[in-house]
Amino acid sequence: MSQLQPDENTGKIPRHIAIIMDGNGRWAYRQHLPRVAGHRRGAEVVREMVQRCVELDIPHLTLFAFSTENWRRPALEVRLLMNLFRLMLRREAKKLHSNGVRLRIIGDRAALAPDLQKLIGDAETLTAENHRLTLSLAVNYGGKWDITQAARKAVQLCQEQGKDPAMLNEEDIARHLALADIPEPDLLIRTGGEERISNFLIWQLAYTEFYFTDTLWPDFDGVELGRAIHSFAQRQRRFGRTGDQVQDPACDVG
Repeated sequence: MSQLQPDENTGKIPRHIAIIMDGNGRWAYRQHLPRVAGHRRGAEVVREMVQRCVELDIPHLTLFAFSTENWRRPALEVRLLMNLFRLMLRREAKKLHSNGVRLRIIGDRAALAPDLQKLIGDAETLTAENHRLTLSLAVNYGGKWDITQAARKAVQLCQEQGKDPAMLNEEDIARHLALADIPEPDLLIRTGGEERISNFLIWQLAYTEFYFTDTLWPDFDGVELGRAIHSFAQRQRRFGRTGDQVQDPACDVG
């Protein structure tokens, strides 16, 4: 029996899964391989996760690929990661398109090489009209950056419209966030044993369910994804309400 069948039957499949893909380097170390081998294997797992989400009719998948803090890594590793990203865009864009997957890159592109920015733009244009799955890759992304750039845009719009920035509310800022046009994540998965969000989607994770696993990203597969979704399906999401209200919205808890 499929690991996911019980949750599919109850309808508790998340609409949007976000994943912090952690553990590539440790996986490579345990295999007595260079770190880049872990990143390459991790890229293969991305392909598998996209396929599983398509099969499960999960409409949104967001992956933390490269953070604003990752520039602090050794220059050689950063260069290899960027080259791997280039290779992925060249090889996978057409495959994603043929499978109805929309690819989008979120993050500050200004620090990326011009040829990489062009590859990103070409892949996004190619897949822009696809609706089966939206795959968002966070590259040179940080939650603090996201909120800051959204706040700046909100203030600028206020000034252009002759309004008082002091009147800005949450919605005014939220509409300028990187993922403003899709639902906020229902489930965050972090692999590799760490239990923190590492500056990822700070605003958007306010009511997200977290799932932490010791499994390293290169070993994360469909079964592991099933365990995460099964855990999600057992939880009662209250969003500030009581459990009784969730079970019966008409309930008067007075």
